[in-house]
Amino acid sequence: MNDQRVYVTTSIPYVNARPHLGHALEFVQADILARHHRHRGRPVRLLSGTDDNALKNVTAARTTGADPAAFVAGNAAAFERLADPLGLSLDDFIRTSIDPRHRPGVERIWRRCAAAGDLFRRRYAGRYCAGCEQFLTDAELIDGLCPEHRTAPEPVEEENWFFALSRYAERIRAAIESGSVRIEPEPKQNEVLSLIDAGLPDISVSRPAARASGWGIGVPDDPSQVIYVWWDALANYVTSLGYAADGADYRTWWQGSDRRIHVIGKGITRFHALTWLGQLLSADLPLPTAIFVHDYLTVSGAKISKSSAGAEPLDPAGLVDHYGQDAVRWWLAAGVARLGDTDFTPAALIEHHDADLANGVGNLANRAVALIIRRRGGALAALGPDPAGAELLAAAEALPALIDLALDRFDLRGATAGLIDVARAANRYLQQKEPWRLDLGDPRFDLVLGTVLTVSRVLAAELVPFVPLGASRLQRQLGSGMRVGAAKACFPQLGPS
Repeated sequence: MNDQRVYVTTSIPYVNARPHLGHALEFVQADILARHHRHRGRPVRLLSGTDDNALKNVTAARTTGADPAAFVAGNAAAFERLADPLGLSLDDFIRTSIDPRHRPGVERIWRRCAAAGDLFRRRYAGRYCAGCEQFLTDAELIDGLCPEHRTAPEPVEEENWFFALSRYAERIRAAIESGSVRIEPEPKQNEVLSLIDAGLPDISVSRPAARASGWGIGVPDDPSQVIYVWWDALANYVTSLGYAADGADYRTWWQGSDRRIHVIGKGITRFHALTWLGQLLSADLPLPTAIFVHDYLTVSGAKISKSSAGAEPLDPAGLVDHYGQDAVRWWLAAGVARLGDTDFTPAALIEHHDADLANGVGNLANRAVALIIRRRGGALAALGPDPAGAELLAAAEALPALIDLALDRFDLRGATAGLIDVARAANRYLQQKEPWRLDLGDPRFDLVLGTVLTVSRVLAAELVPFVPLGASRLQRQLGSGMRVGAAKACFPQLGPS
């Protein structure tokens, strides 16, 4: 139903350094989903933001000799500025250190979990990975190292507040297995269920204020502790909606949404699929309906990290400056695998843009419009349909449903592949019919070009969520009714022709 409300969120990244292409992947994926649902006429809210309260932000600031608040503000601004070059249709952007909605909302969730009897203090000794901002067990280490950051965790012994996550293991399992909380792709769901099978431990959800240098949100009624950054950060999905005061946005977009979709990277799946669900169950709040998990981008096989983000290929804004927004967004949708890490190269970006957009959809539209202008003065006498093009028209008619299904499975590559398949079929049809060889008054010309024009307009409409700038140019070129616009390449080639 088109009146279904859809709430889409990205994770909120640490701001210990500037953003890189891996962050752009998630931002664009979430934006495509939000734009797609808007395109189908659904009310949508898209949220992103920054996780300012992480201790690693303070550590990074000290390394540079900067004031932590100024350091965090500068990097957070760099993330927020990505909205323009990447074409993000954000409705909200939250900074957890300064947004007045956040702290009271976090405190309210804490108090509700405490009232449920799920928070308790205990002494704990373990090995702490500063990169992950979490304690790791021996089973999680590889050769004594954090598998994510390849560093040895620091031995830490301290007294913290703990959350009774173990109490919610079976309710979390039931929510996932019933499909009320979908985790896509399915192998990611299986990984989460395996973690539950192995036994969910109670988890530390605070840190000594002294170790955190006071940075972060204090534990209510316990000034000796600050709330663990992940407990704090996950709450942003509801605090940004005014949860602290049961605001109208909270009632509309969390309580009242038909779809509550989190788009996240694989390294933080357990926090969203286990910790966050446990928090919400303890606080008696609705659960998300979907957790969409992407794998990593790599360069020469190595995961892109903030430490390498200064290189030109890894800077999203620089990449857009060089290749254009359409090319970057299209590669992040069409060039990235649904499962498994994907290696980025400028050559791959160019190849996808030129093959799919410049020589595919763009070439189809440009050839058709140029012919209509040259042979019919820019307006057809009829839009067809050509009986010989029935199969092509049927494929175009089925395309929106195919894209709906693919995006509902978090399969952006599948959605774009379906679109390009129709464009290729239309280019083959045009080449086979050779309307440029028909006599000037032959009515078959209008039937053939009308069919191509109809299919091209479907393609342009379905491209809107993926490449909004290019799709807008394409729609202007294709015109409306019998008349077309100007014959001008909407997707100029980036590589050699």
